[in-house]
Amino acid sequence: MVKIDTFAVERVRHPLVPSDYVPSRTNAVSGWTYYSQKQVYGAIRGSSVLRSNIARLYSSRTSDPLRPEDILVTNGAIQANFLGLYTNVGVGDHVICQYPTYQQLYSVPQSLGAEVSLWKSSEDQGWQLDVQELESMIKPNTKLIILNNPQNPTGAVLDREMLQAIVEVARQHDLIIHSDEVYRPLFHSLNSNQQDGPPSILDLRYDKVVATSSMSKAFSLAGIRVGWIASRSPAMIEEFASARDYTIISVGQLDDRVASHTLSSPTVDNLLARNYQLARRNLEDLEAFVREFAWTVSWTRPQAGTTAFLKFAKEGQPVNDVILCERLMETHGLMLVPGSLCFGNGRDFRGYVRVGYVPEREVMLEGLKALRSFMREWYEHIPVQSSSA
Repeated sequence: MVKIDTFAVERVRHPLVPSDYVPSRTNAVSGWTYYSQKQVYGAIRGSSVLRSNIARLYSSRTSDPLRPEDILVTNGAIQANFLGLYTNVGVGDHVICQYPTYQQLYSVPQSLGAEVSLWKSSEDQGWQLDVQELESMIKPNTKLIILNNPQNPTGAVLDREMLQAIVEVARQHDLIIHSDEVYRPLFHSLNSNQQDGPPSILDLRYDKVVATSSMSKAFSLAGIRVGWIASRSPAMIEEFASARDYTIISVGQLDDRVASHTLSSPTVDNLLARNYQLARRNLEDLEAFVREFAWTVSWTRPQAGTTAFLKFAKEGQPVNDVILCERLMETHGLMLVPGSLCFGNGRDFRGYVRVGYVPEREVMLEGLKALRSFMREWYEHIPVQSSSA
């Protein structure tokens, strides 16, 4: 039996915990007054309409558009990531994974018998990566570089220059790049010189790349469970499809139809415009909280996505983030994700908590109200992290 670590963040759910957007209602995006379709199995790899609409998401800024054949539809990005890793990683391989990130991206390769090296970013550098460090981590058996752009949990973004540098390293050593891009294209808070956002890894003229995404984050439709895996390598797409046959036959026809309509124009443009506005507005509210409690709370302001990574410290010492989150839930019914437990293997990111800042406006405001109340009434009782822990 394959042994895999408990998926910590998936055991935690509460209004300011989920990392998806405020959910869209089916009748708000569908535009259907009547729909009749015989409910047999759907298209095995996803309908041609859906795959064409997905391919179009990657084709607006490149002279080499993605084809529908380069897309394989899955049950969410979590299945897309699993297929990509299951297919490309095996016993004896070495994998380099951006960190912190979604636990699946390093725990699955470990469970498959690979050695995983964590390519660590730090808040001191704005959660950016060092390409020279990447070079130093490569071994004779290195197979894969794993990225998460925009990054969960920090909301940091790897820009075009950084992505191009990573591609050149991969090209030099004949490595595959697997990029989880589920928060793309939610680049809502970039600097003025970055307004278009970085390209997808698929746009950088290197065939040994894989990108995954889904309808759950940018498009507010976590409930329909539609994701995808994309690559310009026909051989890899065929391998993913072969592995996929052992997990599902197809996504549901209704799910496929809703996703197809949502990604059509002008629906997708209107939906993203709504989500950009909501993200910016809620992020301003969260920023006001950070300013109010700047004596104990710090962060690097997110540039994209739906999550922020806040650090709580007392006189320079990180608080016990697990106890903080437990007491917050017990006293105010508000749950945040403890960083050390869910993103740091119990060792790293002590004092950090992940906040999902793009629920409905009312939920966000009520959550921040509860958090402020906790800070005034209970926070003094939260211990700092023990140095021996």
